[in-house]
Amino acid sequence: MFVTAKLRYLRIAPRKVRLVADLIRKKSVEEAQTILSFTTKKAAKVLLKLLKQAVFNAKANFQLKEKNLYISKILVDEGPKYKRWMPRARGMASPIQKKTSHITIILNELAEVKSHLTPRLRSAIEKKPKKAKEIKKVEKIEKAEEIEKVSKIKKVKLKPKIEVAKTKIKRGIKKIFRRKAF
Repeated sequence: MFVTAKLRYLRIAPRKVRLVADLIRKKSVEEAQTILSFTTKKAAKVLLKLLKQAVFNAKANFQLKEKNLYISKILVDEGPKYKRWMPRARGMASPIQKKTSHITIILNELAEVKSHLTPRLRSAIEKKPKKAKEIKKVEKIEKAEEIEKVSKIKKVKLKPKIEVAKTKIKRGIKKIFRRKAF
């Protein structure tokens, strides 16, 4: 079930809004709300408000639970530009474009069985691979994610090899050798 919320004519440039939108794309609603509440960009506050509106639409219109929702799409399109002029030296003027943006958030519901899966795995399973090669790709993704989980649990830390400045004395002359940073 798709639930949408739109915001049009926002007076922030689309490239600035896309920076924040990329942070929450394909995340669950709860995770996206925490990310937006701690982001210091101006667009984060606006996106948080729009996300809450979309969640409220899902609850009121379709009786969906907030825990089962995730952001399937977030689109940031360019709106109309307000054209202004800035006076410059020698009687000239230079143009200024005040850009606007249109934002669309589309929420989708997770199946309860698939709630423990990551968005990448979920998308791979939803595609329903038909060929043996595609099935192997899905299995590789699952194995890679299991390895990531195990490595996070073990917290394996590799100690970097740092060479300290060494001194050698040859024929009474002191030389210092340092590792060069590239």
